[in-house]
Amino acid sequence: MKLGERREHHETIGSTNERARELAEEGAEHGTLVTADEQTAGRGRQGRTWVTPPGVAIAASLILREFDDLLPLRAGLAVADVAGPDALVKWPNDVWLDGRKVAGILAESKASQWAVLGIGVNVAVDVSALPEDAAEVAGSLRRTPDDVEPTLTALLAALEKRLGQGRESVLAALRERDALLGRRVRWQDGEGLGAGIDESGALRVDVNGREITLSAGEVTLSAHL
Repeated sequence: MKLGERREHHETIGSTNERARELAEEGAEHGTLVTADEQTAGRGRQGRTWVTPPGVAIAASLILREFDDLLPLRAGLAVADVAGPDALVKWPNDVWLDGRKVAGILAESKASQWAVLGIGVNVAVDVSALPEDAAEVAGSLRRTPDDVEPTLTALLAALEKRLGQGRESVLAALRERDALLGRRVRWQDGEGLGAGIDESGALRVDVNGREITLSAGEVTLSAHL
């Protein structure tokens, strides 16, 4: 079944990921899509919220029965494909355009049974209308509300392609769109310079001439892109 061939749409929902998890547990097929015009309790990484104003953004969650450990990065690439040639993937789960965050990704899984891939994209969001903490970093594709559905259609097609792509090709594409390469980054235990993506999809960081890798966790830029 193609991604999104089965779709459950809501005018308003708390979290598309929560609904998709319920459907996954009930046995929903690979590719089942949950979308909403407005999301009131969307979740991001580290327990953060993801604001989805009505009618101007993609709030979508896919149920996948076939996936690998590169899933969040594959999704980031798919969003970047749709966002345009200047869009960058900020490891591990954001997409940036013109130095601002235009999309967030949250992948959750239950062993090898299922994964729920949540994607939020600011298609036509008026950033100035967002809460202050979100407005500081948020950006938009600067399209119109009428472009939300066509952008979702394009995203599903791009994601289908990226999910079927070999690891080496995915990693090569990530390296071309690496938002952190050569930039000073911080994480809970330290600070260093982004030094690329390794063969496992982990972030390489140069810490005073010594290279380490980060396989998970929150990474922030010392200054905006």
